[in-house]
Amino acid sequence: MKADRLYQELKELAEKLSIEVTEQNFRATGVNAASGLCKVKGKALFLIDKHKSLHKKIQILSEFLCELPRGEIYMLPAVREHLSKYAEADSLFTKHSDRKTEPPTI
Repeated sequence: MKADRLYQELKELAEKLSIEVTEQNFRATGVNAASGLCKVKGKALFLIDKHKSLHKKIQILSEFLCELPRGEIYMLPAVREHLSKYAEADSLFTKHSDRKTEPPTI
């Protein structure tokens, strides 16, 4: 699957999980910001720096989505396989890591 199609499929999966994915210009804020999940007025938003490369956007979104329960949500087999690779890599890392990290507080 081509990268642009994969990215679009990942964004659509997030929407099925009630998470809106938007690209923002973090440079214009003047604040050191990172891509990630936030809630605004009870709505879940996943913000991605629009200046990141397409492959980095895919990585950021995949790392987030692989941790969420996807249950019975339909996705293309290629997308499911892609996310399972991230989940496997994450489980290998956490299995060998003694420290736990907390998400940043905004």
